[in-house]
Amino acid sequence: MNTQVNQLTLDSAVESIQKKWSDSKPKCGLILGSGWGEAVADFDGQKIPYDHIPGFGKTGVMGHAGKLLSSTINGMEVFIFQGRRHWYEGEGWTPVILPIYLLHALGADTILLTNAAGGIREDLSPGSLMAIGDHINMLGSNPLIGPHNPRLGTRFPDQSDVYHPTLLENLLKAGADTSGTYIATSGPTFETPAEIKQYRSMGADAVGMSTVPEAIVANALGMRVAGLSCICNWAAGISPTKLTHEDVNKVAAEAMPRMKHTITAFLGELADESE
Repeated sequence: MNTQVNQLTLDSAVESIQKKWSDSKPKCGLILGSGWGEAVADFDGQKIPYDHIPGFGKTGVMGHAGKLLSSTINGMEVFIFQGRRHWYEGEGWTPVILPIYLLHALGADTILLTNAAGGIREDLSPGSLMAIGDHINMLGSNPLIGPHNPRLGTRFPDQSDVYHPTLLENLLKAGADTSGTYIATSGPTFETPAEIKQYRSMGADAVGMSTVPEAIVANALGMRVAGLSCICNWAAGISPTKLTHEDVNKVAAEAMPRMKHTITAFLGELADESE
């Protein structure tokens, strides 16, 4: 299960996209995490269900539509993955990281990763938006484990600046409240209060169950990476109530106007930059 994406699977996925969208040349990719689906409700374009793309399969989590949308923002083509696959679904790394390899193979050089997260830092209350400046990998694995394929990035990628500083600044200008460090755990359980205390001492500001694998792969491929968390609850031990996925989606829905604005403004700035 800990193997890299097979080159044949990637080639088949690329071919399936090119058959449907022969002229597609995405500049940027966007992966929508839990609660982020409606953030692109106003974006027009064609869609392909994930299960029509080799290696993807259907999403297994509520709030993840499982469709790839090709849209154009200010003349810039963007591939929008409406929902993500997760490591905890137990189907290995391929469905989790294949979107990144697919984007890179089709020519995209920039990726925006979004997620729902739990707030650890005092100012990260539910409904706030945090641009990711760095991450901590507590998944217990790494998506680059396995036989090395030189076509899919370097063997030992440097991670000093996984999240591109210019894109981080652009997210803050676009509407993010602050920046911080995101820590990824494997899930699917929420964390214990003791774990949150540990993560705070490690320097984590927000916690979730995604994003880091995609960021690791994109960085290894030389892509520019940006990350944006919607803080949908206080983390365990800080929250006065028990944590549920339904409440995560509820808070995201309440924050949706700001989420929409931030994504739209960020992509607009990126489009202007690429002219």
